[in-house]
Amino acid sequence: MFDPLKGFGVTFSTMFKKVVTEEYPEVKKVTAPRFHGRHQLNRHPDGLEKCVGCELCAWACPADAIFVEGGDNTDEQRYSPGERFGADYQINYLRCIGCGLCIEACPTRSLTMTNEYETADDDRQNLIYTKEDLLAPLLPGMEQPPHPMRLGEDEQDYYVRGPELARQTGVPEGETVETGQEEARR
Repeated sequence: MFDPLKGFGVTFSTMFKKVVTEEYPEVKKVTAPRFHGRHQLNRHPDGLEKCVGCELCAWACPADAIFVEGGDNTDEQRYSPGERFGADYQINYLRCIGCGLCIEACPTRSLTMTNEYETADDDRQNLIYTKEDLLAPLLPGMEQPPHPMRLGEDEQDYYVRGPELARQTGVPEGETVETGQEEARR
């Protein structure tokens, strides 16, 4: 007998509370600092790609969403400081579960995840991101690859002395060397 009154009590108690409305398209929600959003392939301070085409990210992906095909660098066509580079790189966001295991597997820290969360689309083909979609933008002082190594003689200079070399090119102390969209906006 009192059950309908209890149900109406819940309704009446919420009727006079302030409505919480999110203005999503106009006001974007700020994500947590460690949010797993869209992937990004980072660059060295001179513009060379950090990806060496090792394919460890593809092996670590439990959803089989990453495809990497490595290519060999030559002295005339150098895309990364190592012997190899990621010639073909694709991430299928129809399969990606956002777990971040690919980030953990990357030995050169070339693959990171941004805070960008707007990846929905009504065309399935647009959700397969290619290397051109994933590469970080060129910042001032960077040069579009292919070009020779500018920060040292061999790949050890890039990976062992990378933060030191970044400071010499103008990256302030305490800042990250990754070339994310936050850095591109500055």
